Amino acid sequence: MPGESYTPQIQSEYQRLFDTCIIHPEKYDEVNAIIKTITTHNNRYQKVAAVVNVPWFFIGILHAMESGNDFKTHLYNGDSLKARTVNVPAGRPKTGNPPFEWEYSAIDSLEYDGLDVWYDWSIPGILYKMEGYNGFGYRSKGINSPYLWSYSNHYTRGKFLSDGKYSSTAVSKQCGGAVLLRRMVEMQLVAPGISNRVSLITELGKQINYAPNRYVQKVEELQGMLNLAGAYLKVDGKAGRKTSDAFRTFTGLYLKGDPEIK
Repeated sequence: MPGESYTPQIQSEYQRLFDTCIIHPEKYDEVNAIIKTITTHNNRYQKVAAVVNVPWFFIGILHAMESGNDFKTHLYNGDSLKARTVNVPAGRPKTGNPPFEWEYSAIDSLEYDGLDVWYDWSIPGILYKMEGYNGFGYRSKGINSPYLWSYSNHYTRGKFLSDGKYSSTAVSKQCGGAVLLRRMVEMQLVAPGISNRVSLITELGKQINYAPNRYVQKVEELQGMLNLAGAYLKVDGKAGRKTSDAFRTFTGLYLKGDPEIK
């Protein structure tokens, strides 16, 4: 899959964004209505999930994003099931004859994207694959993908109007998939696997040197993760005494270059 690699940094980014996601209050009714539709069709998503080993709620959220949970369309992109897909990826499914059953096309779509062999269904793993399903193009624009974060504090504006055509002022009018997942967790409808936050903190911290007077963006990210884990740090991007001590509290390690290391 083209785009970002599934690094510890990107895992920590997804976890931080999810943990700090605030849904716009005026959008709750719409978000809840979408979730009601997803859960109403739980049995159909469960049938596909059993074949491809993908969580049913992930399938339901993708279905909401691609076609408003319309069972007359392909999960790939919302094209009609009366024919093979026309939009990217075109000509799917390669086997079988139209009109296609929704489940048949959905299984093909998830396998096409390699989701049937994906191994990490924690929050970061889910959001990584969700963003990848739509594409990582927003990262080059310096914004969080509205495909994930629209209707939340993590997205304001910027949208691809079509393939390759980006507008910095356009605003997505569709609820993001991560926002749907966040609300489903809040409602205790689903409980995705919990990522090993200490492992993420450790991997990120190993890339950081003790430098109390120099700003480094990765340090700011590490400080945010440590705070979410229970530390109380000023998030200033400077890896000084308090940051190194907090890192040691959770991992047993000081930051590289810390004078406390004997």
